Amino acid sequence: MENIIKCPKCGEVIEITEALSQSIKIDLEKELSEKIKQKYTEEVKTKTHLLEEELKLKNQKLEESREAELRIRQEKLKLEDDKKSFELEKQRQLDEERNKIRKQTLLEANDSHRLEDKAKDKRINDLLNALDEAKRKGGQGSQQLQGEVLELDLEEYLKSTFSQDDINPVGKGVRGADISQTVRTSLGTVCGIILWESKRTKDWKDEWTTKLKDDLRASKANIPVIVTQVLPKALKSGFGYYEGVWVTDPKYLQPLAEILRKNIIDVAREKHNSKDRGTKADIVYRYLTSDAFVQQIQSIIEVHQNMQVQIQKERAAYEKLWKEREAQAERILISTAGIYGSIQGIAGQSLPTVKGLDLLEASELS
Repeated sequence: MENIIKCPKCGEVIEITEALSQSIKIDLEKELSEKIKQKYTEEVKTKTHLLEEELKLKNQKLEESREAELRIRQEKLKLEDDKKSFELEKQRQLDEERNKIRKQTLLEANDSHRLEDKAKDKRINDLLNALDEAKRKGGQGSQQLQGEVLELDLEEYLKSTFSQDDINPVGKGVRGADISQTVRTSLGTVCGIILWESKRTKDWKDEWTTKLKDDLRASKANIPVIVTQVLPKALKSGFGYYEGVWVTDPKYLQPLAEILRKNIIDVAREKHNSKDRGTKADIVYRYLTSDAFVQQIQSIIEVHQNMQVQIQKERAAYEKLWKEREAQAERILISTAGIYGSIQGIAGQSLPTVKGLDLLEASELS
């Protein structure tokens, strides 16, 4: 089949060979391929340009956000510096005003009150002299009064603690110990007698033990005890058996009184069960003056002392820990409120309200 083409200008029909037709076909395909490639390239350029614009816009916004954050941090630091400077300046001004007032007051006092000060000093000296004279005159009775107060306190303790016993204070001016405690069981059986002597002086006197032992024999009692704030040098633990008499500091009165009373009852019960071992007074006296009984008392008192020391240490440690935690929590809350307030000063009311800080601000303003 012959291939013909028509001239677009003159309209003449022209025959072409197959080779020419193939060449034109290749040229047309190449031209079409170039157009497609060009179109694709333009589309890619357009999309690339849009992406570059979008990335540029995002980078610009990110940079603006960073600059805004930097400005906020700089403003925060500036506010903190301004606050510190203001507080420092305010403190300086207050110190200056205090110094001015102090100097002015001193000047006025020196100028207008010199004679009054001299008169006041004279009156004070007169009062001090009168007070010294009164102390000198009343010194003789003060020591006796302090002893009577300690004796009343001892009597009240014994009556309130051992209600079934007979607590009999010895009258003033009557020979004997301060208080006689007749120990009774719950059924009313008399087990023995404890003599209590209370002392409140500055120095220990060995003659106290001699007198109390004489009172013990005269009253046919079983155990002598001296309660005193000043102990013999040999008793370093706060209590002990000294020259045939129990001597104790007032703070160990409670455990010692309970132990002595319990042992009197135990010895009386043993005496009742073994009547052939001697008189009740002899048994009580031998047992309560034995080394085994002394060691038993000392062991119990030492446990009591250790318990008191341990309780005090634990109380001090817990109170310190609680105070530290309370201070830490307060510092955290105050620091958080300060940061929040600084940012709120920059951002204004648009900053969301934090629950808890609003109450803190209200309490600080009030």
